[in-house]
Amino acid sequence: VQLQASGGGWVQAGGSLKLSCAASGRTFSNYVMGWFRQAPGKEREFVTAISPSGVFTYYANSVKGRFTISRDNAKNTVYLQMNSLKPEDTAVYYCAAKSGTPFSTSLNEPNYWGQGTQVTVSS
Repeated sequence: VQLQASGGGWVQAGGSLKLSCAASGRTFSNYVMGWFRQAPGKEREFVTAISPSGVFTYYANSVKGRFTISRDNAKNTVYLQMNSLKPEDTAVYYCAAKSGTPFSTSLNEPNYWGQGTQVTVSS
Protein backbone atom coordinates (compact mmCIF):
# COMPACT_ATOMS: atom_id res chain seq x y z
CA VAL A 1 0.00 0.00 0.00
CA GLN A 2 1.29 3.45 -0.93
CA LEU A 3 0.01 6.28 1.26
CA GLN A 4 0.03 9.95 0.25
CA ALA A 5 -0.88 12.47 2.94
CA SER A 6 -1.89 16.04 2.24
CA GLY A 7 -3.67 19.01 3.77
CA GLY A 8 -1.19 20.19 6.33
CA GLY A 9 -0.39 23.85 6.81
CA TRP A 10 -0.32 26.77 9.19
CA VAL A 11 -3.27 27.83 11.29
CA GLN A 12 -3.90 30.00 14.32
CA ALA A 13 -4.94 28.45 17.61
CA GLY A 14 -8.63 27.64 17.59
CA GLY A 15 -8.65 27.09 13.87
CA SER A 16 -9.27 23.98 11.79
CA LEU A 17 -7.49 21.87 9.21
CA LYS A 18 -8.47 18.74 7.32
CA LEU A 19 -5.87 16.16 6.38
CA SER A 20 -6.34 13.54 3.69
CA CYS A 21 -4.47 10.33 3.01
CA ALA A 22 -4.95 8.61 -0.34
CA ALA A 23 -4.05 4.94 -0.58
CA SER A 24 -3.19 2.82 -3.57
CA GLY A 25 -1.87 -0.61 -4.32
CA ARG A 26 -3.97 -2.95 -2.19
CA THR A 27 -7.58 -3.39 -1.15
CA PHE A 28 -8.10 -0.29 0.98
CA SER A 29 -11.13 -1.71 2.77
CA ASN A 30 -9.00 -4.49 4.30
CA TYR A 31 -6.93 -2.02 6.32
CA VAL A 32 -7.23 -0.25 9.62
CA MET A 33 -6.27 3.35 8.85
CA GLY A 34 -5.07 6.01 11.19
CA TRP A 35 -2.85 8.92 12.04
CA PHE A 36 0.22 9.41 14.16
CA ARG A 37 2.14 12.59 14.81
CA GLN A 38 5.64 13.58 15.81
CA ALA A 39 6.49 16.92 17.36
CA PRO A 40 10.05 18.29 17.34
CA GLY A 41 12.18 16.51 19.89
CA LYS A 42 9.45 14.05 20.78
CA GLU A 43 8.63 10.48 19.90
CA ARG A 44 5.97 9.63 17.38
CA GLU A 45 2.59 9.23 19.06
CA PHE A 46 -0.72 7.68 18.13
CA VAL A 47 -3.57 10.08 17.30
CA THR A 48 -6.53 8.12 15.97
CA ALA A 49 -7.62 5.01 14.04
CA ILE A 50 -10.65 3.83 12.13
CA SER A 51 -11.71 0.26 11.43
CA PRO A 52 -11.73 -1.13 7.88
CA SER A 53 -15.51 -0.98 7.83
CA GLY A 54 -15.53 2.59 9.12
CA VAL A 55 -17.85 1.62 11.96
CA PHE A 56 -15.42 2.01 14.84
CA THR A 57 -12.99 4.77 15.71
CA TYR A 58 -10.46 5.29 18.48
CA TYR A 59 -8.80 8.49 19.67
CA ALA A 60 -5.95 9.52 21.89
CA ASN A 61 -7.24 11.42 24.92
CA SER A 62 -5.36 14.52 23.82
CA VAL A 63 -7.50 14.91 20.68
CA LYS A 64 -10.80 13.38 21.73
CA GLY A 65 -13.69 15.73 21.06
CA ARG A 66 -11.61 17.93 18.73
CA PHE A 67 -10.47 15.58 15.96
CA THR A 68 -12.63 13.34 13.78
CA ILE A 69 -11.37 10.53 11.59
CA SER A 70 -13.40 9.23 8.66
CA ARG A 71 -12.85 7.17 5.55
CA ASP A 72 -14.30 6.75 2.09
CA ASN A 73 -13.56 3.23 0.91
CA ALA A 74 -14.85 4.04 -2.58
CA LYS A 75 -12.18 6.75 -2.87
CA ASN A 76 -9.45 4.86 -0.97
CA THR A 77 -9.03 7.87 1.28
CA VAL A 78 -8.96 8.53 5.00
CA TYR A 79 -9.54 11.98 6.46
CA LEU A 80 -8.67 13.75 9.69
CA GLN A 81 -10.78 16.78 10.55
CA MET A 82 -8.97 18.79 13.20
CA ASN A 83 -10.90 21.48 15.04
CA SER A 84 -10.06 23.74 17.98
CA LEU A 85 -6.39 23.32 17.21
CA LYS A 86 -3.84 24.10 19.90
CA PRO A 87 -0.14 24.98 19.64
CA GLU A 88 0.65 21.58 21.15
CA ASP A 89 -0.93 19.95 18.09
CA THR A 90 2.01 21.22 16.05
CA ALA A 91 3.72 18.19 14.53
CA VAL A 92 4.33 16.20 11.41
CA TYR A 93 1.28 14.03 10.88
CA TYR A 94 1.67 10.58 9.36
CA CYS A 95 -1.04 8.32 8.05
CA ALA A 96 -0.63 4.62 8.61
CA ALA A 97 -2.26 1.36 7.57
CA LYS A 98 -2.45 -2.10 9.04
CA SER A 99 -4.34 -5.11 7.75
CA GLY A 100 -7.21 -5.97 10.06
CA THR A 101 -10.63 -7.43 10.53
CA PRO A 102 -13.66 -5.27 9.63
CA PHE A 103 -14.21 -3.88 13.14
CA SER A 104 -10.64 -3.67 14.40
CA THR A 105 -9.02 -0.36 15.34
CA SER A 106 -5.62 -1.79 16.25
CA LEU A 107 -2.73 0.13 14.70
CA ASN A 108 0.08 -1.47 16.68
CA GLU A 109 3.08 -1.79 14.36
CA PRO A 110 1.48 -0.52 11.13
CA ASN A 111 2.37 -2.29 7.92
CA TYR A 112 2.61 0.94 5.92
CA TRP A 113 3.38 4.62 6.53
CA GLY A 114 2.76 7.76 4.53
CA GLN A 115 5.37 10.46 4.08
CA GLY A 116 4.01 12.95 6.62
CA THR A 117 2.48 16.40 6.38
CA GLN A 118 3.41 19.35 8.59
CA VAL A 119 0.79 20.99 10.80
CA THR A 120 1.77 24.20 12.56
CA VAL A 121 -0.53 25.91 15.05
CA SER A 122 0.47 29.36 16.23
CA SER A 123 -0.66 30.89 19.50
